[in-house]
Amino acid sequence: MFDKLAAVETRYVELETLLVSPEIIGNRKEFTKLSKERSGIEQIVHSYRAWKELQEQINGNKSLVHDADEDVRAMALDELPGLRAENDVLEAQLKILLLPRDPNDDRNVLLEIRAGTGGEEASLFAAELFRMYTRYAETRRWRVEILSSSETGLGGVKEIIALIEGQGAYSRLKFEGGVHRVQRVPETEGSGRIHTSAVTVAVLPEADEVDVHIDDKDLKIDVFRSSGPGGQSVNTTDSAVRVTHLPTGSVVSCQDEKSQIKNKAKALKILRSRLLERAQAEQHASIAASRKSMVGTGDRSERIRTYNFPQSRVSDHRINLTLHSLDKILEGEIDALIDGLITHYQAELLQTAH
Repeated sequence: MFDKLAAVETRYVELETLLVSPEIIGNRKEFTKLSKERSGIEQIVHSYRAWKELQEQINGNKSLVHDADEDVRAMALDELPGLRAENDVLEAQLKILLLPRDPNDDRNVLLEIRAGTGGEEASLFAAELFRMYTRYAETRRWRVEILSSSETGLGGVKEIIALIEGQGAYSRLKFEGGVHRVQRVPETEGSGRIHTSAVTVAVLPEADEVDVHIDDKDLKIDVFRSSGPGGQSVNTTDSAVRVTHLPTGSVVSCQDEKSQIKNKAKALKILRSRLLERAQAEQHASIAASRKSMVGTGDRSERIRTYNFPQSRVSDHRINLTLHSLDKILEGEIDALIDGLITHYQAELLQTAH
């Protein structure tokens, strides 16, 4: 491990030298690439340097244990347990920092939420989940842009797709994909019977144009008139766009904008991210079994979490975590869930690494 850390530090020093050279400063693309690489290893290097300083302190204290002065010996012996405990914490942190990094972690997120079983109740909860993620994004100062939505007449959503832009968005939200189940008494239920509904969530890393090339000849583009809940006209022009990717059969419709060009751009953004997800899923098929044993596959058919309103309880079934703070969670306070999932994932990775 420490040979690897030394090599990372050497590379970090190289990058710092390169980033102040006129050749690199004058090459915007290369400068951005190297800056991103340096940023990716900065925390590892800082922790490694802190560990090296700590080793000097420990070795210094060990030498003082044999000092002629009794008070110096006592002080050195007294400090050693604390220094060793700090060393254990730093080494555990370094092991986690050296784990293979998900290349998508720094990407923005395409969040897709769809009402599943449960009719209008599922649509209402889909809207609540979207609000939960929006509030969470606000706390982290991420930007949320709705790309496509299909609302119901009672304030729910059948489907909503949004782009969440911000540092580390995918790294924090990537385990949110799957089936979210809600248990509560609907307002329309006179007998007080608890209903169970389901909402599916998909979290896709945003794809850049360089990641996925889409050939125009592979696309079928249809335009139609936008409509809102209950068929009410949103506008009177054929501004809505439906894009079909012929090789995969993937279909994306966008009608939120009044401009056909803007709707087409949004539809292509969604399509590009779906194609990237598809390509990466095929690429990672060989490790699917190990990933499934960690915190789930992110498969939209996998039930990952239950929100129980009568008991104010939220349970994540993948890591057996239950929190009795439903109101706060729906207000976007989901760090405890996300941190639990990340910690579990890292622990599983550490086990497979040995």
